[in-house]
Amino acid sequence: MKRLMPKQAHAAIGTLKAELMQKGEASDLFGLERGDGVASILGNIEQTFGGKALYQSVEERAAALLYFMIKNHPFTDGRIGSLLFVHYLDKNGRLFRDDRSPRFDNNALLALTLLIAESDAKQKELVMRLILAMPSH
Repeated sequence: MKRLMPKQAHAAIGTLKAELMQKGEASDLFGLERGDGVASILGNIEQTFGGKALYQSVEERAAALLYFMIKNHPFTDGRIGSLLFVHYLDKNGRLFRDDRSPRFDNNALLALTLLIAESDAKQKELVMRLILAMPSH
């Protein structure tokens, strides 16, 4: 499993910001992080307890990354959480199925982002299971 490091995450965010600014879809405020939220979240998805990873698979870590990026609000724009989710899956060779079709289309990713944003924190486990179930269809 390849870890996503904060420096790599910030580089991906910078690239997205430049692309969106060129299209007039973002301002200088896009991608401004509150505190060290990204580093904290990236550390959280790598946590262990009793020598065992809390999130054991790439998919579980990616789902936790998306969930925490949306729920913990290190950025005001949910597109950044989606970007890092896709980036992490791609970095670990899980963005595409064996037939090279994407595991998540734009509509599914938008639906997941909205679901997470609107969900109650007590529903975290259910939301995580839904995220993990989606790519199998």
